[in-house]
Amino acid sequence: MPILEDIGAGRSGRTTTCTAGGGACRLVVTRAAFARALESARAEGRSVGLVPTMGALHEGHASLIGRAAAQCDLAAVTVFVNPLQFDRAADLAAYPRSLDADVAAAAGAGATVVFAPSAAEMFGPGGLPGTTVHVTGLADRLEGASRPGHFDGVATIVTKLLALAGRCRAYFGEKDFQQLAVVRRLVADLSLPVQVIGCPTVRAVDGLALSSRNALLTADERSVAPLLHAALCSAARAAGAGDRDPTVLAAMVADALTAEPRFRLDRVDAVDAATLGPPEPDPAPGSELRILAAAFLGRARLIDNLGVPL
Repeated sequence: MPILEDIGAGRSGRTTTCTAGGGACRLVVTRAAFARALESARAEGRSVGLVPTMGALHEGHASLIGRAAAQCDLAAVTVFVNPLQFDRAADLAAYPRSLDADVAAAAGAGATVVFAPSAAEMFGPGGLPGTTVHVTGLADRLEGASRPGHFDGVATIVTKLLALAGRCRAYFGEKDFQQLAVVRRLVADLSLPVQVIGCPTVRAVDGLALSSRNALLTADERSVAPLLHAALCSAARAAGAGDRDPTVLAAMVADALTAEPRFRLDRVDAVDAATLGPPEPDPAPGSELRILAAAFLGRARLIDNLGVPL
């Protein structure tokens, strides 16, 4: 349990400090306090690193926070369960929320500021914004085709968080590869003063990509969950050996997953990592093929991907 000590509240909202894991972390719950904390750091000549999350922090998040803390003078973490990116109200209601544990985990990983606003604080009394950010060409395909509107929700909240944060480095995991691509494009298109840093997927010893949704797996489902990563590895090896037909690679992953009846395949794609479109038949030096897969296992929808240098 983190140690939370109220050190002031007022027009800017509640502000607390947390001491956990050897680190001290300031918790703020209003947009004004968050923006002011980061602007004050920059005014002192300190660099800012930002890690946006939806909470339920695990070792994957900790690796992002640790990298931000290592590369920047101040590491800030946002904890906000974004209603805009949920397809169903039941999924939003069931999403795990554990703010005390998240603040402690963030502090232990090196964060010095945690911003945890309510939906009303983020969007105002209406509850939802009237403006939506849509990244044409990236938001509608692949994962976006399976979950219409999902990346509009992601892009809208990320744009809002980056606008509040100001000039910074922002850290995102490669596990959500399409999300990373969407964020990079919106930052470039909107000329935001942000350097987007993609970080490698953090995995369990058996290869399963860490995710808050893994907590939904039963013990039996958890035992077969690494098959998703194993199937991607097999296809990546085939691509590395020269078999780069995206249809063949996708079929390899699909066949491996459908052979295990506990999996329900959602989608598999092999795409150009830069465009998320079909790979070029004669790729340029330095190009990368990215194989992405999504499948249901019990109540959890698992996603993963692997890159293959071409």
